[in-house]
Amino acid sequence: MFFSTPLTQETVVPRRSESIQPHSTTQVRFDSSRRGRPDDTIMRILVVSDLHGNAPALRAILERERFDLALNAGDLVDYGPFPAECVRWSMSHCAYTVRGNHDHGVAQNVEVVGDHGYRYLTRIARPFMWPDLGPRERRYLLELPLTLRIDLDGLRILMVHGTPRDPLDEYVMGLVEPWTARLRDYKDIDLAIVGHTHHQFLLDLGEKRVLNPGSVGQPRDGDPRAAYAIIEDGCIQLHRVEYPIEQTLAGYEALGLPEKANQLFRESLTHGRLSPPPRVPTESSPQALPAMPPSGES
Repeated sequence: MFFSTPLTQETVVPRRSESIQPHSTTQVRFDSSRRGRPDDTIMRILVVSDLHGNAPALRAILERERFDLALNAGDLVDYGPFPAECVRWSMSHCAYTVRGNHDHGVAQNVEVVGDHGYRYLTRIARPFMWPDLGPRERRYLLELPLTLRIDLDGLRILMVHGTPRDPLDEYVMGLVEPWTARLRDYKDIDLAIVGHTHHQFLLDLGEKRVLNPGSVGQPRDGDPRAAYAIIEDGCIQLHRVEYPIEQTLAGYEALGLPEKANQLFRESLTHGRLSPPPRVPTESSPQALPAMPPSGES
């Protein structure tokens, strides 16, 4: 088994905005033995997810990292003002990409209804996706697989945007119990690579791991830096890197979006999340209910 030693963290990624550094790394090391390839051929793998049309965030990663191969856990489009650049990069540079719920919605011309949170932002931004993407890019999104099983660099990998139970829409955070249940029947994998939550995590489930590289283009864990992961020589590294957010916000301004949308995009990108919507008190509970995550598509 490739993963044969206990998980050890060498550096902790800061989560509070006041402690954020321009770049940080969480590194997890495993047994460096590699099945079926010579010891002198070490591959450096870039893992990304949820680019969401944020080309300045993607460029910041590409300027920093060298890699031999890229994996993409889906959601290249929606929200961000530069969808075509992100799709074309995936077409040209990602060896394996799976389809996300936003890729599916854009490719299928699905209209969105909603006046709050991320669902509102999807509704406002999606019509700007269609003219920016040509037939070739939209066909690429539509033909992306929902799941992939690959053997790469000595690792048996399952790739899916959401979960194996619901590849497009199920939203499962970095918790051991639900992921153990969802991967119970996948006994012949070492690593599951997922996205969708916009939260970066790496879970140890014993004989397998679950990696969510986080969101490149729209983090929602309170850290606004672009998130990604690197796999190299028996080591999985979780990275965050700053990018010029103002360039992305200028792209929104150029689209002529409603001011409400521009304000929400600014809040989301600069704070790494949206504020929870207000809750309405009920007769049985005169006090406001505890804050819940923003409603809307993931």
